[in-house]
Amino acid sequence: MYTLGSNFIPSPNHAGGLRYHGMSSVVSELYDQGIISARSVEQTEVFKAAQTFARIEGILPAPESSHAIKVAIDEALKCKETGEAKNIVFGLTGTGYFDMVAYQQFNDGDMTDYIPTDADLEKSLSELPKVD
Repeated sequence: MYTLGSNFIPSPNHAGGLRYHGMSSVVSELYDQGIISARSVEQTEVFKAAQTFARIEGILPAPESSHAIKVAIDEALKCKETGEAKNIVFGLTGTGYFDMVAYQQFNDGDMTDYIPTDADLEKSLSELPKVD
């Protein structure tokens, strides 16, 4: 499993169920084999993409799904610029009706972005047990 360690304290942002310190073993293996890639996006951009999706599709997505929506939109815009034809698939795994407070924070301009520093990550990684 890829992990930042169970002592890693994520920033107080709203990432839904994504505030976990590691990836599942299946996702870790797929990443290790190069079958999937990882991408980081700022939470205000995630909620902006979620609102766009809700206006077009009529479904208020959960923040977890909205990360995928943001990246799917980015990929579609890249294809539009380059003229590349590509099938883009993402998983819509839930609705955002339990996350209305987070949507309100975004709409009110109270949501901020936080990116952990290299020092934050190194501190957590240094506390991991050594495994061969």
